[in-house]
Amino acid sequence: MNEQTTSRVVEPPFLIVNPKAYLGSADTLELATITDELAARFGIDVIFTAQHVDLRMVKDHTEHLTVTAQHMDPIVKGRGMGYILPESLVEAGAEAVVLNHAEHQLTLDVLDATMRRAREVGLATIVCADSDVQCRAIATMGPDMMICEPTANIGTGRMDAGDYISRTTRIVKDVDPTILVIQAAGVTSGEDVARALAQGADSSGGTSGIVQNPDWRAVLTQMFTAIAEHKKNRAQEEQMRPRTASRVNG
Repeated sequence: MNEQTTSRVVEPPFLIVNPKAYLGSADTLELATITDELAARFGIDVIFTAQHVDLRMVKDHTEHLTVTAQHMDPIVKGRGMGYILPESLVEAGAEAVVLNHAEHQLTLDVLDATMRRAREVGLATIVCADSDVQCRAIATMGPDMMICEPTANIGTGRMDAGDYISRTTRIVKDVDPTILVIQAAGVTSGEDVARALAQGADSSGGTSGIVQNPDWRAVLTQMFTAIAEHKKNRAQEEQMRPRTASRVNG
């Protein structure tokens, strides 16, 4: 089976909205619709994950989201009752897949095989890691994106108070600067998103900080606004950066 290459499905800075298993289908569609509307309004790319049964629904009702599976298995067509076939995700409209989340960890050999299958069917890989050692090791495997997050902060509403974001982002970039790094553990607000981006991340967003907020539109607007401001400031910095004058030999 020939391995396909995956083109970049999002451009930084971007948002990740990851409902996990917090929502049923109707609420997932509502969240996806709101996110899609705001993505168009702000011109910001979005990774939107969904339960496998909801992928096609989300794809059919949105236009501006990178629809993403929350897991898959390294199987091929044939036997595999109860496992997630990569080809089926593509047919359902998925463009990317999250692997090795703290809530669904994989052994190294299974992760390697699953990443290879993802490449074969053209799915971008978003691989999770926790510690410095894990971030460095997984970066060497060449995922398209990585979610670096301290497991202890997941779902707590509290970001790491130290230098975890800048440190682990630097670790990944030192291995492969083309890997996009997502930092979202404990993120609940636009201020949190701004902090993650300021410390070097390519993306931020979250799960419980969004789905457990009583006003999805308001919290998402905060997050999109933070990303738009970061994008604007970065563009201004690029314009102000002195250009290297070319030397002309006379």
